[in-house]
Amino acid sequence: MLKKLTIFLTILITFAGINSCRTKNQSNSMDKTDQKVKEILATLTLEQKVGQMTQLTLGALSVGKSHDKASLPITLDPVKLDSAFKICKLGSVLNTVNNQAQTPQEWNRIIDQLQKVAIAETGIPLLYGVDAIHGTTYTAGGTLFPQQINQGATFNPQLVKRLNRMTAYEMRASGIPWNFAPVQDLGRDPRDPRFWETYGEDILVCRTLGEAAVIGMQGEHVVDIDKYHAAACLKHFLAYNSNSGKDRNPLEISIRELKERHAASFQAAMDAGAKTIMINSGLINGIPVHASYDILTQLARNEMGFEGMIVTDWADIDNLYKRDKFASSPKEAVKLAINAGIDMSMVPYSMKFCEYLIQLVNEGEVPMSRIDDAVSRILKLKLELGLFEHPTTSYKDYPDFGSKKHEQLSMEAALESITVLENIDQILPLKKTAKVLVTGPNANSMRTMNGGWSYSWQGEKVEKFTQHYNTFLEAIQNKIGKKNVVFTEGVSYDMQGKYYEEINIDIASAVKAAKGVDYILLFLGENTYCEKPGDLHDLYISENQTQLALELAKTGKPVVLILNEGRPRLISKFEQKMAAVVQTYLPSNFGGDALAEILFGDVNPCGKLPYTYPMFPNSLITYDYKPAEKQEKMEGLYDYESDVAIQYEFGRGLSYTTFEYSNLTLSSSELSPEGSVKVTVNVQNTGSRFGKEVVMLFSSDLYASISPDNQRLRGFEKISLEPGETKTVTFELTPRHLSFYNQQNQLVAEQGEFVLRVGDLKQKIILKETVAFDEPSKLNL
Repeated sequence: MLKKLTIFLTILITFAGINSCRTKNQSNSMDKTDQKVKEILATLTLEQKVGQMTQLTLGALSVGKSHDKASLPITLDPVKLDSAFKICKLGSVLNTVNNQAQTPQEWNRIIDQLQKVAIAETGIPLLYGVDAIHGTTYTAGGTLFPQQINQGATFNPQLVKRLNRMTAYEMRASGIPWNFAPVQDLGRDPRDPRFWETYGEDILVCRTLGEAAVIGMQGEHVVDIDKYHAAACLKHFLAYNSNSGKDRNPLEISIRELKERHAASFQAAMDAGAKTIMINSGLINGIPVHASYDILTQLARNEMGFEGMIVTDWADIDNLYKRDKFASSPKEAVKLAINAGIDMSMVPYSMKFCEYLIQLVNEGEVPMSRIDDAVSRILKLKLELGLFEHPTTSYKDYPDFGSKKHEQLSMEAALESITVLENIDQILPLKKTAKVLVTGPNANSMRTMNGGWSYSWQGEKVEKFTQHYNTFLEAIQNKIGKKNVVFTEGVSYDMQGKYYEEINIDIASAVKAAKGVDYILLFLGENTYCEKPGDLHDLYISENQTQLALELAKTGKPVVLILNEGRPRLISKFEQKMAAVVQTYLPSNFGGDALAEILFGDVNPCGKLPYTYPMFPNSLITYDYKPAEKQEKMEGLYDYESDVAIQYEFGRGLSYTTFEYSNLTLSSSELSPEGSVKVTVNVQNTGSRFGKEVVMLFSSDLYASISPDNQRLRGFEKISLEPGETKTVTFELTPRHLSFYNQQNQLVAEQGEFVLRVGDLKQKIILKETVAFDEPSKLNL
């Protein structure tokens, strides 16, 4: 033990000198960090190296009946610690215990203990990670922000940057330096149970917000991360759940589609300096991604230039054998994954991974060069996080943890995300003197406002931590007075049994309660879910909720439908009977207060739909569909017409003011291969109140060697306008904006004519010559 402590102190003293010059010369610091990695690596045995590549869940180190049922307060098990650190030389831990948030004080206590053991036994500090995907998911008393789908609806990268900066701050107050976020998957399939973890369906939105998230989380394009920031982990590389509607399912996809959409959504976040990526748990073209050299090494490393560390998802190396039948044994599964390019295994329980990998190296099945490469990336991350100097942090050094300032940001994000989708006869905003019926299963639940990854994995423990926040009902009562609010659920979720089941069906009571009110505020949607437990058979909103909506519409009272859901549940059976429709998505703890501000006119809504809301189960389409997907009306048994398949289009979001677009101008009608064209448009607030508008530039390629998308978003900017004010918005367009992957899987912009659109305004532009941007992809999928 003394030897290990001496090694650690030597590393600490040497690295302290390196750290002092970081701010003077980041490049020099990087070189010295690389040198220090080599020095540390040279001192490690094979066992120590493999230990660094291993990650266990905290429950596997705690006292308790099982991994998932540890004793509280958390007590580390000395026997398990010996096994993990003395034998396995463990390098990383993740997660919480009992699927429950802990206080920052408790996190500090546990991580301090773990770091002391890790340093004493291995000479190297531990790397701790959690899924803090919308604020400090697993820290009690911290700030939760609206979920990523809400952040997509803001179309505001600066806001997303601030959200992630404050998430990192509160994580470090908890002693945790590594966040499994942001999610860079595209929300292309509304059936997907992880749809709400994405920024939506569009590549540019995902790229732009992902880049902002990484910069906010890690700092402004830094090499070394200070104690107020944390390492980001992009997930789930690549094309996760993009066309099956089920979590962790196989995918058949062309290289062209894989690169043009799914790899592109990760590229900007990688270029922003993301330190780590987590891998898709499914299969692509029959190959588990965790065993795909083409994706992990050829694509991520060689073609996309990712230099950080690659970590598995939960138990996914084992799944190569147990689930996918791709490996003939658990040991072969380890060989396949590590040789493909995996650096760290989220085991998360058994330490057999260490045993197998050591054997594989000794047998020559995994080269030592691959081990050294993986461990070098892990050590470099720990050095860049400053863990060798400061393995732990203290909540006492983070006075803004859970502060009013952070809560205000959560409120701001909720306000900017809530989206008005329909507003017949401008029924909204409502007068504060109105008497309203509040009804529906989502009306009085903090749990449904937060969704999954909230204080627990499935979000089922939200109510335990959120008593001081306001549900939708409570916020409305606070806004207009309890005397003006009648409440009856009509339909309730079973919060104790199967979360998707509905109980206490009393639609008649809701109908009766509507008689004495001016308006009905109907809160429909989903209960919480996360990952595989959120798979569903029917995208329609439940039959009970549908019936509640239909019966309330019969009362003749105007019904304002308020959706609180993680994905677009189909509402076409009753939507046309609603006077207004508002999408709150999963707005988190201040969603109730934010909605009340919007419903009663204190704040003008500015959220925009970050996906296409489908109308029917067999009409799942994205805004950038191929021309062949739009068909003329075909008379017949079902009288099919594709034009009516969309309930609400991508980018829709109504305001209480009006905006007028004018003077769409191009600096040139021709675009040269090396040039650019400035696209300007004037936007005026022609209404009577302040408002925010998202200005979007779309392009349509009229003809191409690959059938082009109907349209693609090429730029967006959120602006604020006072009544009568006009602003000029400028976009810069280059040939790369108009590029796609051709039949040779090469990124090109082809000569020809394009239509540019902003609002209802259009202009044509000609690309004079075909431009090739890189070599054809070498992927062999």
